[in-house]
Amino acid sequence: VQLQASGGGLVQAGGSLRLSCAASGRTFRTLEMAWFRQAPGKEREHVATISWRTGGASYTDSVKGRFTISRDKAKETASLQMNSLNSEDTAVYYCAMRLLGRSGFDFWGQGTLVTVSS
Repeated sequence: VQLQASGGGLVQAGGSLRLSCAASGRTFRTLEMAWFRQAPGKEREHVATISWRTGGASYTDSVKGRFTISRDKAKETASLQMNSLNSEDTAVYYCAMRLLGRSGFDFWGQGTLVTVSS
């Protein structure tokens, strides 16, 4: 499985960005896809997860109501719509995939940088 993340960039506070993650390979075994982020000097944190089968989603508290994760099974992509961005959202964002029967996210994209200017 390979994941390719895209969509990062520079945005002003209050603005929006949409990240995309294209999956290829043995995606028929996908259980969940997720977005994580790592800000400078901080540990990586979970942002959002989506069930590949049901579309059910979960979010970390700091992004609830602002971010929306979605997936397109036909295109084998997962997206993260980010609205009302603030400086605390500045980070490298990574998409990840968890396969059926696995306890963790085994596959990761290369990361895409989101910079929010105040």
